[in-house]
Amino acid sequence: MPTNRLSIKGDIPSPLNPPQECRFHTRCPLAQDVCALEAPEWRKIGEKHFVACHFA
Repeated sequence: MPTNRLSIKGDIPSPLNPPQECRFHTRCPLAQDVCALEAPEWRKIGEKHFVACHFA
């Protein structure tokens, strides 16, 4: 089964002091102002697939 993986450039946030807003907002090519202000809620988008993104 082929897997397509995306690579996100930039530094990974500290796991000891994670950001309160979206953890990917400094590295995500789709980031908007809301991403730097608040963390997105987890949403179920498939039987075993969840996502935490304001735009997913």
